[in-house]
Amino acid sequence: MKKLLYFIALGLVFTSCGRFGNKEKDGTKDQRIVSLSKHLTEMVFALGKGHNLVAVDLSSTYPDSAKLLKTVGYHRALSPESIIAMEPDLVIHSNDIGPETVLPQITDAGLNIKAFGGANTIDSAKLLMTALGTFFGEAAKADSLNKKLDADIAKAIDALKQKNIKDTPTVMIIHFGRASNIYFVMSGRKGPGDKMIELAGGKVTHYDAKGARQISAEAVAEANPDIIIATDFGYDQMGSMDKFITDVPGVSLTNAGKNKRIVRFEEHDLVYFGPRSGENIIKLMDLIHPDASKK
Repeated sequence: MKKLLYFIALGLVFTSCGRFGNKEKDGTKDQRIVSLSKHLTEMVFALGKGHNLVAVDLSSTYPDSAKLLKTVGYHRALSPESIIAMEPDLVIHSNDIGPETVLPQITDAGLNIKAFGGANTIDSAKLLMTALGTFFGEAAKADSLNKKLDADIAKAIDALKQKNIKDTPTVMIIHFGRASNIYFVMSGRKGPGDKMIELAGGKVTHYDAKGARQISAEAVAEANPDIIIATDFGYDQMGSMDKFITDVPGVSLTNAGKNKRIVRFEEHDLVYFGPRSGENIIKLMDLIHPDASKK
């Protein structure tokens, strides 16, 4: 009798753990998905699979529908307990998450986890879209989105050629990192934002620092950008351009600060390439060259 009860109990354990069996999931079927990377969130929505998302990280703010979902922490400071509490069928990420302990914890909890590539270049973004399209059974839609990205980038390049540009201003991106609670310079590291600045007709300002560290007033002043792009959260928490100039270290000493050439731009539009990047580059171009006219 004891043996019978033992096997019944064992069977119940395996049955209850079936949801988190670490088995490869079929993306073509509806399921509960937690996305831990903002570019994955946007692309999943673009593929028409946003209804499968039940939670995202705090940086997943596009499209607006993503803001209605529950959050599980900032992507560099995630809460494993919050992820597990969502009882997801699948957790997706792009190896850009933290802290280091989060993946082992949710793996040990038995969650199904799938890593996809990044989107730091135009080519890698297209490869990622293709991979997601294949996984979700939306290959044709992924191909259409990639063609649109190519066409929009070509349109941006042509738009720059058509403008009567007389100079190339130096541009710096200052971002507020919510995980570390500091302002830091995001440009000058050969990332997506740098490439977008170049495609928009700007020159990336040299900044003598590595990694996401607190900005130095001296280094910002020495870099002396003509234009500063402030990402949305960091700009908004200051409340105005004047406050950003006076309160963010070094900004008041730059040409950008003196000439009040501080422009606000959405964070997610500068940190990865995606379906809207061509359109965003044109918006950036208009901010960098507001007075330039077409030939």
